Amino acid sequence: MNPFDTVPVGPYDLPVMRLGLGCAALSGMVHADGLYGGTAYDEGVRTVERAYELGIRYFDTAPVYGYGRSEARLGHALAGKPRDSFVLSTKVGRVLDPKPGGNKSTDNPDGLPELIHVNTFTRDDVLRSIEDSLKRLRMDRIDIIYIHDPDLEEFGERQSNEEAFPALMELREQGVIKAIGSGTNTWELPARFVRSFDLDIILLAGRYTLLDHSALQEFLPLCVERNVKVAIGGPYNSGILARDLDKPVSFEYAPAPQDLVDRAKRLQAICRHHGVDLKAAALQFVLAHPAVATVLPGAQTVGELEQNVNLISEHIPDSVWRDMRSEGLIPAEAPTPQT
Repeated sequence: MNPFDTVPVGPYDLPVMRLGLGCAALSGMVHADGLYGGTAYDEGVRTVERAYELGIRYFDTAPVYGYGRSEARLGHALAGKPRDSFVLSTKVGRVLDPKPGGNKSTDNPDGLPELIHVNTFTRDDVLRSIEDSLKRLRMDRIDIIYIHDPDLEEFGERQSNEEAFPALMELREQGVIKAIGSGTNTWELPARFVRSFDLDIILLAGRYTLLDHSALQEFLPLCVERNVKVAIGGPYNSGILARDLDKPVSFEYAPAPQDLVDRAKRLQAICRHHGVDLKAAALQFVLAHPAVATVLPGAQTVGELEQNVNLISEHIPDSVWRDMRSEGLIPAEAPTPQT
């Protein structure tokens, strides 16, 4: 599987690479489970620079990732790179404000004061969010805008329908942005958005993976029908498919329940029997679905990034997928890579 192939997305045929870089983990953010995070500025910037050197040309970020640090680090790392040489996505739905009583100094590598986020999907705040992101990124344009986690607020769906999506569609029509969609950890609300609006791409985190197939039956066929592409975030389900399963691991940013750990171990046993890395199977499995344009594994370090590039190209024999099906670990109807 060639990670550097591209898929055209949206009315402008934006060339989205099959392997992108999710830039949450390199922002320095630490999740409540304590199982990952905390990347320092220098390592975060080096990771993006190394991704570009290796040929990765799709980068996804968001204001809330590290409260602006992900965007700032991405901007620092890509400064001086030809803007037409890469695709960049960020998100709206959370604006950043100074933290009351927080540190106001920008005398730090990220050049940011201490910030907090406010969830809002109004037209004015969508436009403000984009302007703020452009400043942190130090860029003159953003290619893809996702509405971020509208399902977390009671007003999220209503404001997205009435204000956020109409604003984004206007910007797309003007050519200011090239593609629009939503980014969530659930598939049900994005399905309603796909039915209601002319969307280009949905960033779906964790709901179509080697371990969680909940989006397979309804959501992914809908996207194929409507020609809406899917970017898969969280292909390792926030850690369980990427870490030592004999130690504490996370699923959905919380300690993984034992039944999922046991299921992951069964997947791992099949991979080991065939001399395949479980992480390679996790990355390649999702890309086999015709709805899926790209996968966005995160990376805390240059080493993790380089591993992802190698894993997505690793040869996986058909017998791996046959064994997973025969043991009921992946659905019979789930597409798998062809060798």
